[in-house]
Amino acid sequence: QVQLQESGPGLVKPSQTLSLTCTVSGDSITTTYYSWSWIRQPPGKGLEWMGVIAYDGSTYYSPSLKSRTSISRDTSKNQFSLQLSSVTPEDTAVYYCASRTVVDGTTWSQGTQVTVSS
Repeated sequence: QVQLQESGPGLVKPSQTLSLTCTVSGDSITTTYYSWSWIRQPPGKGLEWMGVIAYDGSTYYSPSLKSRTSISRDTSKNQFSLQLSSVTPEDTAVYYCASRTVVDGTTWSQGTQVTVSS
């Protein structure tokens, strides 16, 4: 079973770029059929899927966030990362990274609070 841990700043200023990294242990991010996602939950709202990077490096993004979102990976460190540009206070949320396979289902990180404020 994989384990996921996010890292990154908890406070970002408006108009800046939010950057988070998810470190994976227990399996390789290039293992066939794994997908690696970023999800967030703003205060008082539901979960919002942001995007995914697959085991082969292909990426897919939420249409509503596509223009501001980039997901990349570092296979040498077994990490994948999120960058969200031009943030506003509406991007304040708990951010999660998650893995998914057909066999194992979805595994979540514990989540990290990111606040956008000057």
